[in-house]
Amino acid sequence: MPNMDLMGVREAARRLGVSYPTLKQWIYRGKVRTVKTVGGHHRIAQPEIDRLLFQDGRRAQAPRRNQPSALKSKPVSGTGLQEFISGRNQLVGRIVGLKTVGLLTKVSLDVGGQTVTAVITSDACRDLKLAVGETAAALIKATEVMIIRPNWKAP
Repeated sequence: MPNMDLMGVREAARRLGVSYPTLKQWIYRGKVRTVKTVGGHHRIAQPEIDRLLFQDGRRAQAPRRNQPSALKSKPVSGTGLQEFISGRNQLVGRIVGLKTVGLLTKVSLDVGGQTVTAVITSDACRDLKLAVGETAAALIKATEVMIIRPNWKAP
């Protein structure tokens, strides 16, 4: 995980809309992937935050005062595809580019530092309310996977 994408537990909890103790419990139970600093402090990568937000069907936001913990609230209506589709073929990331030309929109998704691009209809883009900076997932459906490597000779 690149260091530039790592954040402290308090900041991650704020972005997820949960309390610091709740996030620490998730970490201790292995529900959240972290990296430990030399001093033993947990750091969480942005892709992990995106994964958690996508699973819960919420957008990143700071919790409001007097608002119950996001853990106790029900998922937003109309979300939760992860309950119906296997997780193996989903790449969760952040939308970094949207380019609409006529009837089509090119969506660029940053998935752990790699860019995945899809072309969808402009209507679908509007219906999904896609916006740069939002969390989304690319659903991969393929009948073939090919492996390539550069043409080089071993020493």
